[in-house]
Amino acid sequence: MKTKIAITSLASISPLGNNPEAIWAHYLSLKTLISTKEFNGKSQFVAMIPAEVRKEIDALRKEDIKYKALDETVLLAILASRQAIAKAGWQQGSDFGINIGSSRGATQLFEKYHKEFIETGMTATLTSPTTTLGNISSWVAHDLKSAGPEISHSITCSTALHAVLNAVAWLQSGLATKFLVGGSEAPLTAFTLAQMQALKIYANEEQQWPCRAFDLTKTKNSMVLGEAASVACLELGESQKALGYITGIGYATDDLQHNISISEDAKCFQKSMAMALQNTALDEVDAIVMHAPGTLKGDTSEYKAIQKVFGKNLPMLTTNKWKIGHTFGASGMLNIELALLMMQHQTFIGIPYIEEPNPRKAIRNVLINAVGFGGNAVSVLLSREF
Repeated sequence: MKTKIAITSLASISPLGNNPEAIWAHYLSLKTLISTKEFNGKSQFVAMIPAEVRKEIDALRKEDIKYKALDETVLLAILASRQAIAKAGWQQGSDFGINIGSSRGATQLFEKYHKEFIETGMTATLTSPTTTLGNISSWVAHDLKSAGPEISHSITCSTALHAVLNAVAWLQSGLATKFLVGGSEAPLTAFTLAQMQALKIYANEEQQWPCRAFDLTKTKNSMVLGEAASVACLELGESQKALGYITGIGYATDDLQHNISISEDAKCFQKSMAMALQNTALDEVDAIVMHAPGTLKGDTSEYKAIQKVFGKNLPMLTTNKWKIGHTFGASGMLNIELALLMMQHQTFIGIPYIEEPNPRKAIRNVLINAVGFGGNAVSVLLSREF
């Protein structure tokens, strides 16, 4: 990277809540936030946004008559974005870019409108404009009155980190000085859960931690879905407000064998991590927040890739999906949030059912991983100065 990028704020809405103190308190707890909810008469494991935060979503719908028709992915993104720019000191109407994506998009509305169409042969007037992929960033731009470019995209589970890549390119090119980036996902619907069940990757076993992310001894897939939106404010160069800096980026794609494949030793991750670390000594990386979705192949292939890159002297390894589930397009930004919190508090957040074999005294450099269907991996190196 030519110039490091400052993360001057980060805001999120997730099963952890939307308050930094509450989010950190949840991370310090060994309890999972995964619970059960009934979908089409069947109880399923999910990680839901707290009831008190959902009241804020309901209040937002009533703020503007146009917001009543929006999908929850958009409303989540608007609330998180308002919080993020306030923390960064950005003003509404100022010049900053926006790139917020989603893996599934307007899942709730799409399913609702399609059901109506199947039943009546007709659909509502606003079906098309409220379910298009560009819906999130455009409405966030409308709400914040921003003057910069607005970009939406879907690159499955690495969507939020691809937004970071886009912003780095814009910032380092000189075409922008500030960018709001992230992902939003509201996938807790019967049809979305049925799709995960059809892939035979979903958790279905009652236990203390239903999602056994990065448990390399498990014998069953254990992925669980969560809902969330998370966005960060990025600025070019150094800043007194910086929570941390993006000092390396990497990306790669696996050769596909089938629609959801990833190679046995995740060659895409090997390449993306090596690219992100090309200016950093391996022993300077203190921790990795893994993608680790809780599936047999996903977890083991990423671990093998880390072993290939780092050898025997591995950084501390963790994931947050055992606690908040897999939030698809938002997950990469929630990984960044966890990394920033660990660096801020100088406390490693491990996995309760796994003993950390390589403790470090300080947490100054953390690598973030994300990968989605299609083997499109992204790695981002975060650093904090003391």
